[in-house]
Amino acid sequence: MSDDDTRIARGLLAVAVPAERVTRPLFGRHGFAGGALLLDWPAIVGSAVASHTLPLRIRFPPQERAGGTLVIKVASSAFAPELQHLEPLILQRINGHFGYNAVARLKLVHGPLPERQPLHPPPVATGTLPERVETIIAAVEDDGLRAALARLGARIAGRR
Repeated sequence: MSDDDTRIARGLLAVAVPAERVTRPLFGRHGFAGGALLLDWPAIVGSAVASHTLPLRIRFPPQERAGGTLVIKVASSAFAPELQHLEPLILQRINGHFGYNAVARLKLVHGPLPERQPLHPPPVATGTLPERVETIIAAVEDDGLRAALARLGARIAGRR
């Protein structure tokens, strides 16, 4: 282990630091160093394209880390021609994200995408601020956290 791995962290530590150590071997096998392309996919290509696609792997030429082929799973055959027309724009956005010509071409693979977990909408709160706080924190299971949130809500309500 290096000195960086053995040092004791004091104070707050970004989650990305230990998470990258865990995810790098997994993502690295598929050509995603650090997983940035997977994590930032919707921001890179836009939510409309990301909702129909999933990057699977990047295959680079031997002994190189540029000019790779990005394999993308496409949910429907109907969307694939549109994705082919968008290829120059997508390549530009991916390479702009990385800062160099990491990807030279796209390879499309058809198949179903894994189901994405829907985001739960926050509870709708009406009434005065203390009543809204109570409505929102009622779903919190942890008693200590619920009490802390209630104190925070009361403090915010007092400032208004």
